[in-house]
Amino acid sequence: MPKLPPAVMKDSIETTVRYLLLWIPLAVLVALLAGGAAALFLWLLEWATDTRNTNRWLIALLPLGGFAVGWLYHKYGESVAAGNDLLITELARPGKTIPFRMAPMVLFGTIVSHLFGGSAGREGTAVQMGGTLADQLSRVGTWSHDNRRILLKMGVAAGFGGLFGTPLAAAVFALEFLANERFRNRALLPSLVAAILADQFVHWLGLSHVQYDVPFVPDFTLLGFGSALVAGVIFGLVGMAFAASMHGVKHLFTRWIAYPPLRPFVGGVLVASAVLLTGADRYIGLGLPVIVEAFHQPLPIWDSILKFVFTVVTLGSGFKGGEVTPLFYIGATLGNALSPILALPMPVLAGLGLVAVFAGAAKTPIACTLMAIELFGGEMAMYAFVACMVAWWSSGSIGIYPSQNRIKEQQSRSETQL
Repeated sequence: MPKLPPAVMKDSIETTVRYLLLWIPLAVLVALLAGGAAALFLWLLEWATDTRNTNRWLIALLPLGGFAVGWLYHKYGESVAAGNDLLITELARPGKTIPFRMAPMVLFGTIVSHLFGGSAGREGTAVQMGGTLADQLSRVGTWSHDNRRILLKMGVAAGFGGLFGTPLAAAVFALEFLANERFRNRALLPSLVAAILADQFVHWLGLSHVQYDVPFVPDFTLLGFGSALVAGVIFGLVGMAFAASMHGVKHLFTRWIAYPPLRPFVGGVLVASAVLLTGADRYIGLGLPVIVEAFHQPLPIWDSILKFVFTVVTLGSGFKGGEVTPLFYIGATLGNALSPILALPMPVLAGLGLVAVFAGAAKTPIACTLMAIELFGGEMAMYAFVACMVAWWSSGSIGIYPSQNRIKEQQSRSETQL
C-alpha cells in the first residue's frame, strides 16, 4: 500500500483540524439557537392546540387571524414571504443575509394558524427559524459562498432535527433540500452534529416528540416488495397532486384577490365555515391524534382526502405553517386505507405513507428513508427505501418548493450551453 508523502499528510491533518475547530463550535452554537427556537415553537404549538380545543369558538376568528398575518407580511415581510423558497434560493446562489425578522414573523404566523383552526404543519416554520438564526452568524466576518451554504444547511438541519426528533433524516434533508445539488461532504458532519445537539437540547428542555407504534414488520419478501412498490406509486401521485393543488390554489387566490391580506381572510372564511357547519375538527391543526390512530385502527379514506382539501385551502390562501405534518397525516391515513388490498400490515403501510408522500412532495427520498428508520426502527429500512424512492420517481418534477424546479431548469440550461 503506497504511503503519502509527509508533507501531504501534514497538510491533510492541518486541513482537518482547521475544519473541526471552525465547524464543530459553530454547530454547537447553531444547535443551541435552532434547538431553543424549536423548543419554544413546540411549546407554543401545544398551547395553541389545547387553547383551541377548549375554546372551540376561536375557530370563528380564523378569517381575522388570517387577515392580521397577511397584513403583517404585506406591510413588513415581503422580503421574507417566500419562506422555504428563500432558503433554497440562498443555498443555490448566496446573496444577502436572510433578514432576522423571518424567524419571529413565521413563528407568529404559524401559531395564529393553529390557534384559530387552520390546517397547517410546522416543518416550514422550524426550518425557516433555524436557517434564519444560523445565517445571522454570517454577519460576523467575511464568509465565502460555500461556507455560508454550510451555515444555512446547519440551521435547516438543526431546526428540522429539533422539531421532529430525527437528526439523521434532518442532516440529509438539509443536503437534499436543494434540487439537483450534489451532496457536499463538508456540510454533512456539521449538519449532523447540529441536528443531533438540537434534538438533545429540546429533550433537555423537557419537550418530547410523538411516538408511532409499528409492532411488527414482516420479512422482506417478493410479495412485500410488490406491495411497497404499488403503495409507493400511489403515495408519489398523491404527493404530486398535493403540490400541484397547492400551487394552483395559491395562483387562483393571487389572481382573483389583489389585496394580499384578503387572501387568507377568504381562505379562513372557507375553512372556518366548513369546520363549524360540519364538525370537521379532526381535519384542522396538526392532526397528530389522527396520525397516531392510523397505526392502531382502520380509518376511512375520507380522512386522507379531507385533510388534503383543508390543508390546500389553508396554505394556498396564505396562512403560515409547514406542509410536512399534513403530508404525514395524508400519507398515514392513506396507507391505513390501503391495508385491506396490499400484503403488508396496517401499521407498516401507515408508516410508509407517512414518509413516502412527504418524499414525493418534497423530493427528499433519502432523508425520508432515514426518517422511517429513526421513527419505526431498522426493520422498516427496505420497505421504506422502496416506497420513498418509487414515490419520488412517480411524483414527477412537481414539488411543494417551486424554487427547486426553477433552479433545476436554470442548471439544466447552463449545462446544455456548456
